[in-house]
Amino acid sequence: MEVLVGRITHFYKNIGVAAMEVKESLAVGDTIHIKGHTTDLEQKIESIELEHQKIPKADRGQVVGIRVKDHVRENDLVYRIEP
Repeated sequence: MEVLVGRITHFYKNIGVAAMEVKESLAVGDTIHIKGHTTDLEQKIESIELEHQKIPKADRGQVVGIRVKDHVRENDLVYRIEP
């Protein structure tokens, strides 16, 4: 089962980081699925940053940076994969 947890607002290609608007809480170690028009990426979250500080968990309403292993695009949707 997948739960919508956010939306990509920007992708920083040179550092492989996506800015994400959080709609539901998300933690390091969660597995996510990023889906968009041409995006279909599944990965485990290895780091979350808020204002350049590493945090263990992102909460609703925050805009955070997450490291991604491939190119993602603005407005791609981020789902948490529930076990």
